[in-house]
Amino acid sequence: MPAPIEIDGIRREWPLPSGATLVAVDDLSLVVPRGSVFGLLGPNGAGKTTLMRMLTTLIPPTRGTARIEGHDLVQDPAGVRGCVGYLSASSGLPPLLTCTEAIATFADLQQVPRPRAAIARAIAQFGITGFADRFVGDLSTGMRQRVRIACATVHRPPVVILDEPTSGLDLVSARQLLDAILSARDAGATVIFSTHVLQEAEQICDRIAIVARGRLEAEGTIAELLAQTGAPQLSEAFLAVVGL
Repeated sequence: MPAPIEIDGIRREWPLPSGATLVAVDDLSLVVPRGSVFGLLGPNGAGKTTLMRMLTTLIPPTRGTARIEGHDLVQDPAGVRGCVGYLSASSGLPPLLTCTEAIATFADLQQVPRPRAAIARAIAQFGITGFADRFVGDLSTGMRQRVRIACATVHRPPVVILDEPTSGLDLVSARQLLDAILSARDAGATVIFSTHVLQEAEQICDRIAIVARGRLEAEGTIAELLAQTGAPQLSEAFLAVVGL
């Protein structure tokens, strides 16, 4: 069985007003193992969000491609969208819907069979039962993030892509969200997860890729990254890889 995510020389350029070109992702290749939480680390401007947006077909690559569950994102973007759940750093939910209504809306958009069962499963999986009938606008940030993940995964996609999902959360809410990510993995999903908090990566990631200046600079388990750099901990390995 092929890997769920195979990235092959993907590149994204942006034209600048000066006439120059900004290379956001620079001929990056990567294979993500099935059933893993795969961490994507890098400084601001490294290209992480651009890479994730390409993997979800929100923007096309300048060249290169990737395959998500065998679907080529250039040749078969609809196939890619059907097997990916995506949570961006900025996506929101309608504040006047209840949590159940919000999840039901996404289930309808994804044409989920047996939607009532799927909605109930998502509510239970991500710990939403206690506030399922509350309006989204009345929730804490941590509660709202759990609902957003439930919406993104109600169709049980085999691949889940999360762009800094714990940003702005307190420690308790962040821990609850990390548990929700592990729950998605344990239910069979492959998860790509970006974060600036290295402790989070240490807690839940099976493998990690470090990206800098749009390039893949290192990839492996935490033990492998420490061995590659000779660093005693992930933070020092990260700094060594990105050149700081």
